[in-house]
Amino acid sequence: MLPTHGRYPYSPLPERSDYSWPGGKRLAFCVVTNIEVYAYRKGTGWDPAKVGEPQTQRNYAWRDYGNRVGIWRLFQLFDELSLPAAHNINSLLYDRHPQIAEAIRKRGDEIIGHGRTNSEHQGNLWELDEKRLIDDVTQAITRHEGRAPKGWMGPAASESNVTPDLLKEAGYRYVMDWPADDQPFWLSTRAGPLLALPDHAEVNDSSSIIHRRNTAQQFADMIVDQFDEMIEQSIAHPLVMIVSLHPFVVGQPFRLPALRRALKHCTQHANKDRVWWTRPGEIADYCYNLPPGVIPDGRSAPK
Repeated sequence: MLPTHGRYPYSPLPERSDYSWPGGKRLAFCVVTNIEVYAYRKGTGWDPAKVGEPQTQRNYAWRDYGNRVGIWRLFQLFDELSLPAAHNINSLLYDRHPQIAEAIRKRGDEIIGHGRTNSEHQGNLWELDEKRLIDDVTQAITRHEGRAPKGWMGPAASESNVTPDLLKEAGYRYVMDWPADDQPFWLSTRAGPLLALPDHAEVNDSSSIIHRRNTAQQFADMIVDQFDEMIEQSIAHPLVMIVSLHPFVVGQPFRLPALRRALKHCTQHANKDRVWWTRPGEIADYCYNLPPGVIPDGRSAPK
């Protein structure tokens, strides 16, 4: 037998129920940053030059550029375009860079759990250790924000076989580690259904620019082409488009002009009235209030 996950059944898009986003909108558009904290010369982390390079002061400093400079330029860009945003944050950010969390609060943006640090991945942890990691993150965000996060994305989208179960049991409403769709869908867990939001693995500056060596303009073209196609496809089916950004990547000055042009294209599009400019938590809340069976898989009503 082919190994499988048992989390969701096959659901072809043409066979699904139709629905609209609030106000009759058809495309939900989200910008999500990944604000990450790394260990110095230890653990995991990308390198700007080569894949699989050891951890050094050079690649540590390159990633730290995102917290010292890049994220502030992205905040400025989002303000310029009046774009709401959400932020996948490592919980150690509160100890290392509290000014960033304060700026997120002032913008009214959403904070999403993203592990303690991107120097560790949860996919290879024992269940009890992974539960402790999730609890650590949840408690830190709750302590600083006054409320628990609704959503989770693992560092490097890493998961173990029990991650969805642990997230549901910890009170999470959605997860962004399953890029299997253009619509939200339910994952089965031992504690009830958990919503999966389609954080596209492709429209991601890290995978495009770092791994595939695309230029900033090529990544910007991806955003524009994705938006133009999805805004037309959404006439037939409600869709979700998430743009995933890392401040140490697109926060570099030479990459910002292309990103600015791409996001301006989206916000100034002739059919922008079809778009719900939103955040993942708002999408999740809306989906939980739809009638059972509208969101695939449909076998389980939200709890």
